[in-house]
Amino acid sequence: MCGIFGVLARQGARISHAKATALLADLYRLSESRGKESAGLHLYMPGAGQAWTLKGAQRATELLQSPDYASLVADRLGGAMGAGDAVAQAVAVLAHSRLVTNGTAQLPQNNQPVRSSHVTMIHNGICVNVDELWAANPSLQRRAEVDTEVMAALANRGSAAGAGPAAATQAVFGVLKGAASVAWLHDEAGTVTLATNTGDLYFADLLDQGFVVFASERYILDSAVSGPLGAPPITWLQPGTGVTLDLLGNAPLQHFQLAGAPAPGGFTALQRGATRHDDRVAGEVRAPTVLARQADESLLRYNEARMRTMRRCTRCVLPETFPFIDFDAQGVCNYCRSYQPRYAHMHPVETKQRFIQSLERYRRAGNEPDVMVAFSGGRDSSYGLHLIKKEFGLRPTTFTYDWGMVTDLARRNVARICGQLGIQNILVSADIAEKRNNIRMNVSAWLKKPDLGLVPLFMAGDKHFFRVVNELKRQTGIALDLWCANPLENTDFKSGFCGVAPDFGKKRVDYLSMGRKAKLASYYGLRFLQNPAYINSSLKDTFGAFLSYYFEPRRDFYFIFDHFIWNENEVNRVLLGEYDWELAPDSPSTWRIGDGTAPFYNYIYMTARGFTEFDTFRSNQIREGHIGRAEALEAILVENRPRAQTLRWYLDTIDLDFNTVVRRVNELDTLGLHR
Repeated sequence: MCGIFGVLARQGARISHAKATALLADLYRLSESRGKESAGLHLYMPGAGQAWTLKGAQRATELLQSPDYASLVADRLGGAMGAGDAVAQAVAVLAHSRLVTNGTAQLPQNNQPVRSSHVTMIHNGICVNVDELWAANPSLQRRAEVDTEVMAALANRGSAAGAGPAAATQAVFGVLKGAASVAWLHDEAGTVTLATNTGDLYFADLLDQGFVVFASERYILDSAVSGPLGAPPITWLQPGTGVTLDLLGNAPLQHFQLAGAPAPGGFTALQRGATRHDDRVAGEVRAPTVLARQADESLLRYNEARMRTMRRCTRCVLPETFPFIDFDAQGVCNYCRSYQPRYAHMHPVETKQRFIQSLERYRRAGNEPDVMVAFSGGRDSSYGLHLIKKEFGLRPTTFTYDWGMVTDLARRNVARICGQLGIQNILVSADIAEKRNNIRMNVSAWLKKPDLGLVPLFMAGDKHFFRVVNELKRQTGIALDLWCANPLENTDFKSGFCGVAPDFGKKRVDYLSMGRKAKLASYYGLRFLQNPAYINSSLKDTFGAFLSYYFEPRRDFYFIFDHFIWNENEVNRVLLGEYDWELAPDSPSTWRIGDGTAPFYNYIYMTARGFTEFDTFRSNQIREGHIGRAEALEAILVENRPRAQTLRWYLDTIDLDFNTVVRRVNELDTLGLHR
């Protein structure tokens, strides 16, 4: 979930200090897209027995401007590389740009690079069984929350037992669950090891000139090295593999597999004294924020008895408070009468096979990925990725657009699936602090004058993903992108609250006609004028989201579940049975548990109108014949209950008081009166 990169140079390597400094700066700037919450650097000179670490809770571009970084690069790296065009003594630079997952960035020990005894490591990904590994290895000492530490501790223990770097790495990956791409070194050895179980590592092998450069993405590495170093060939470190470089010798890179027989070669300590470490923290060290607010969960309202007595369609479960709904003499709603079954005409095997065959023209030669897949870590994208890899036989690269409301649970499920399937995940991280501030401003504006039509404004920050996928396709050369949205999850009622009538004939879940787009835009514009609090610094981001979602070009893309049958029971069986997929503690459902915003807007809809997204989903399942009405009704009465734990997280994250917000939302409890 982060960006890792570095430069590994032997004595005599033909790279000047000026070129190395420029290269590092480019790698930092490019890798900042992977995470903007902290950055760090580890510089190691094996011959001299000296090492320096600098890290802090600041973005990479801020680290580059810090006096400590300037001093470290000018004095220490400059001293190692010398004044000429040849490196004076061997040096390894391991660097990191972090998206926070395990452990707050405000505590220096949680930021990377991470050291455990003699091992220093940088890590991209998430180890989902970190607590189990610490519990299973009580002799290892834990000092931080970050998951990288247990991996470094295990590598250190392996080295102490005599295992060589490859064997020690194999031992770590043998017990790890999740996704991991790492670079690590031991301060009594002259080797650096790179390894990955997902394929999120690339390197430029310039050992003919005495050095190697690596990074998390091909685009990042290629963009950085093609300037100061010309255009060297880039090698992909494929899933389940690793390489070790001896900085003090002349041997080529030693490749090894993460699984299988232990790699040969034992640990060899350098014949010198202990390495001298200089650890520094960049920027201001601030204690983690402790919220003094007390959330009163008893304020949350849910009247199940009243939900049971609401007038609903006699065929589905949509209530009379649903936008644009009407009932015929038999009590059947117009949504049921107008529904066009998606799956009735589909053959469960032949239709899918025809779709898979239609994608053959997108296959790329060799082992290069041939499809880009949006991967939120949610139910549908997790199952869809399983199908794309195992049934379609395609080689996917996934991307996750993290805009600040992707939960840690979703990130862990991304790591589970990618780690088990050996699939790359390109994380594109927005400026999360800015995004969360935008949400706070818009929720605060909405609370002043609640309007159900403007609730989707809270999610505007994530709608840039169509622009993101087009950028990634250009960067990677991948033509095809597949999406795993489930058409039964259609939520047209959100635009219905803006006075936009449902389009019963639309063919795609994300489609909106030009007339409806214009009506939606005019509704928002008028409400903004009526409530000037919306006219704030988030407007640019909101407008960009509207353009991205509704106007960004979409070429060579398909929703896979438009072409074969989506079945909830099969989805849950695969995810829970084959991938140990993680569920939320405050929801019985596998749906919408990775989106931190969903519990809040669904509480609003539930309080104001007595339904949520679950009512629309279950109603569509009824229409497709997947579930009976009685079963659907019982399901929504459970699924629509307020999710207190995630609601607390959401409001704390955007810095709004839980009690104040919930009381204000509760004022909407006029079920059926605001239409």
